Amino acid sequence: MESLSLLPMPQSLTMLPGMYVATSAQRILLQGTAPGDLLFTARRLQNALRACAGVEWELTATPEGPPGEIGATLRVAADSVIHPQGYALTIKDGGIIIEAPEPAGIFYGVCTLIQIIEQSGRSLPCLHINDHPDFAARGVMIDISRDKVPTMETLLMLIDMLAGWKINQVQLYTEHTFAYRNHPDVWARASPLTGEEVLALDAYCKERFIELVPNQNSFGHMHRWLIHPRYAALAEIHGEFQAPWGVMRGPFSLAPEDPDSLKLVRSLYDELLPHFSSRLFNVGCDETVDLGQGRSRDACAQRGVGRVYLDFLLKLYDAVKQHERTMMFWGDIVNNHPELIDELPRDLIALEWGYEADHPFDRHCAHYAAAGIPFYVCPGTSSWQSIAGRTDNTLGNLRNAAENGLKHGAIGYLITDWGDMGHWQVLPISFLGFAVGAAFAWAYAANRDMNVPAAVSRHAFTDPTGAMGQVAYDLGNVYRAVGYEPPNSSVLFWVLQAPDSDARDLPPLDFDRALDAINAAIQPIAVERMIRPDAPLILQEFDNTVRLLRHACRLGQLLTQPDGASALPRRRLLNDDMREIIREYERLWLARNRLGGLSDSVARLERVRARYNPQEQTP
Repeated sequence: MESLSLLPMPQSLTMLPGMYVATSAQRILLQGTAPGDLLFTARRLQNALRACAGVEWELTATPEGPPGEIGATLRVAADSVIHPQGYALTIKDGGIIIEAPEPAGIFYGVCTLIQIIEQSGRSLPCLHINDHPDFAARGVMIDISRDKVPTMETLLMLIDMLAGWKINQVQLYTEHTFAYRNHPDVWARASPLTGEEVLALDAYCKERFIELVPNQNSFGHMHRWLIHPRYAALAEIHGEFQAPWGVMRGPFSLAPEDPDSLKLVRSLYDELLPHFSSRLFNVGCDETVDLGQGRSRDACAQRGVGRVYLDFLLKLYDAVKQHERTMMFWGDIVNNHPELIDELPRDLIALEWGYEADHPFDRHCAHYAAAGIPFYVCPGTSSWQSIAGRTDNTLGNLRNAAENGLKHGAIGYLITDWGDMGHWQVLPISFLGFAVGAAFAWAYAANRDMNVPAAVSRHAFTDPTGAMGQVAYDLGNVYRAVGYEPPNSSVLFWVLQAPDSDARDLPPLDFDRALDAINAAIQPIAVERMIRPDAPLILQEFDNTVRLLRHACRLGQLLTQPDGASALPRRRLLNDDMREIIREYERLWLARNRLGGLSDSVARLERVRARYNPQEQTP
């Protein structure tokens, strides 16, 4: 048979001679723990055997019976493997045995076994696997605040997919999209998650050995709160301020010197945290770029911007401790003031994030390690501000984080997926980053040279032909064909978002080459054979993504190669094209996401279409 494709590939796999053939009327034996601890895991195995091997295996807690009746044994044994999340999986002529010291290890072993069954049917190759994770915490963070709030169906699908890749932590990045009972004006148009939905998600995650970690930004990125009259007085600034990437207009951050800022945040924690069983809590606190430019100007002048930031962070730390949680926070601001790292409490977790392939994970991780601060490395999918992803950067960023996280002793690896400036990318664009990141987080050495298109195709898109993985991989590299690679984004994204930007300092942009790259990248989709329930939707999502990329190229051509005689007809064609793109964009949005945020996102596309009014001046 073909070599097995597993995601993640295990730490150690030894193929043995022979095959084991599953037959009907066998049983799955649960041993070494309360049977209920393994029931959900065993039922996942039952379902896979039924669907892919055509056999029905009963669950049992007693081994009695004729020889050969026990087809699989799931055994919790304290001395089976050393790592608490590790497992050993053996397939031999006498049956299947999975052993682990904890039920979580049994679950991970079953995840691997299910992938083997999916590829082998009832004739399973004999083998032995010893496996355990490199990083104890392996997470994915989804942005549900700019602007997509996924439906429950989407979230459950995603959790199932991630659990199968041994992800054990999920965070939902929240600014204003939890339905706080005392703050309805903030989330009124956002279609937020309710407390009841969070309780259901928490329970769903726990069955799959995933920790649903609460996440509420608590300092910067509070614009969605501070624009309302009730909270406006808490803003650091309402006018213009200088950010590292240019001039912005407030409000943006809470004013840290105002006691009512802390009072507001405490009230949010009081309502949010009881919905989660996790004892972790991510309070955000990233990118407080307006600090010292408004109400805290004098305090920052006297004590320093870093000190004012740290003082407020420590107040949040105290608030989190009162809820008996461990505080997590984004580490970008303290990285700018490394002299303050030694003052951080040793029982919080710093989140070292960076999204370029050359991000200085090595230097930043070394600071946390030297100070004894527990930390995660947090790379990203590079899907946001790109339309179709940035494959080469994604892989470089994920590798960089894994290598330096392992080098410096990171306790977690958190893959982030953001939605800046309209959340234009469709969810399947992020599958590549999720899958590869999950593999690197579990066993980096065993997965660093993986065949990414083939693995993503089989395990994310359930397409054994390799076509969909290749399309996602190549379409994600179209950003490189234009000839310039802005940080954390792509030229084609910015052509649509800010077509009037000054391009005089840029190298020549080759939109013809980008169009050729798009056309080449999409060719394999003709032979895809996805078996996911949402396969038709994925094809439609990729089709509209391709239309948006092509539209950006044609607008780029118009902007860089204006032709007075043909400009007006070209504008009319672009206008009609964008109208159809928006119509389909709205339909696809609602297939996976709630209504809230759609109008804000579409408004950005409508601004593009407004340029094509024939009465406007030709560029």
